[in-house]
Amino acid sequence: MPPIDASADTGAVPVHPGRPGPGGDAGESGDNGDNGDNGDCEDTLDLRLPDEFVTLLAGGTAHADRTDDLLDHVGAWGPTITPVGPFHLVPVRVGRDLPLVHRWMNDPAVAAYWDLGGSPARTEEHLRSQCEGDGRSVPCLGVLDGTPMSYWEIYRADLDPLARHYPARPHDTGVHLLIGDAADRARGLGSALLRAVADLALDRRPACARIVAEPDLHNTPSLAAFLSAGFRYAAEVDLPAKRAALMIRDRSLRHLM
Repeated sequence: MPPIDASADTGAVPVHPGRPGPGGDAGESGDNGDNGDNGDCEDTLDLRLPDEFVTLLAGGTAHADRTDDLLDHVGAWGPTITPVGPFHLVPVRVGRDLPLVHRWMNDPAVAAYWDLGGSPARTEEHLRSQCEGDGRSVPCLGVLDGTPMSYWEIYRADLDPLARHYPARPHDTGVHLLIGDAADRARGLGSALLRAVADLALDRRPACARIVAEPDLHNTPSLAAFLSAGFRYAAEVDLPAKRAALMIRDRSLRHLM
């Protein structure tokens, strides 16, 4: 995961150092104030390693199978209708998408958080490490009304090093986002798309009960975007590069928030 954080409406959302690519976030969280009466909302630590993680450590599954199993075919999730138009997550193809993603990563508002600016080779390495990795993270273009306008990483938070630093539950799904062009920021697009993608992941991943994210605690626009998208503030976490807010969207609360 890369070292990012920024408002969904101002550029980016944080990424983790232990994930493929440079930089990142990780941290530790305490009590998050969940309502203990609701099983899907309890941030309780499951000490059993997920079977997928054991398999990955054992190296017993082919890459293609891991990709299919770990995130339930992100590329086949299909389009969704949002208040701002039809939206589709399209997995990155490095040969096709590198110039666009590289341009976005060199926007100062994005580079300040993702730290992936510079040469195309740096961006390419980050993308390939996921595209050719073990399937825990899938980089995608966000295509709105037929136009690529954002970059996303959908990843298994419970299989990520981030899981060492918060009470992870099996199949927790993480999301990172940057809005590519300045003209698309500060228009409410981030909130609308975060809600849509979180709900899409919950619809397409029946085993997943929560979507998680970790924006910088001091990034007020980012926190506001997540809250507007139906995420709740769960805890403060200390990550290597920042103090972050653990934001969670619960399946059980999705129709209430």
